[in-house]
Amino acid sequence: MRGNRGYDTGPEMALRRALHSMGLRYRVNTRPLSEVRRTADVVFTRARVAVFLDGCFWHGCPEHYRPVQGRNSEYWRSKIARNQERDRETDRLLEQAGWTVVRVWEHEDPVENAKRIETLVRRD
Repeated sequence: MRGNRGYDTGPEMALRRALHSMGLRYRVNTRPLSEVRRTADVVFTRARVAVFLDGCFWHGCPEHYRPVQGRNSEYWRSKIARNQERDRETDRLLEQAGWTVVRVWEHEDPVENAKRIETLVRRD
């Protein structure tokens, strides 16, 4: 488990580089709402946009996730289901507080996602 980084992963860095090259400035690994113990990967506080870059395995990507077979398969199935439920709860809490939530899969093109995020951040 030690090899699984919590932040500054390759996909996160690629997305942040793309956002930065567009002139966007943001906070990294920050709680959008201080009272909710959930950390977004990229946060635009003024625009109230929270970006979560989800790993295909840990968040159960419909395209790439393959259930673990073998000894602890039930543990992993339950773990991924809890992660997905927590993601839905986080989205709901942030949206109720007036935030826009963006979920990005690790396998998606960072430049395309940065363009989509830019339109949300720069809207008036």
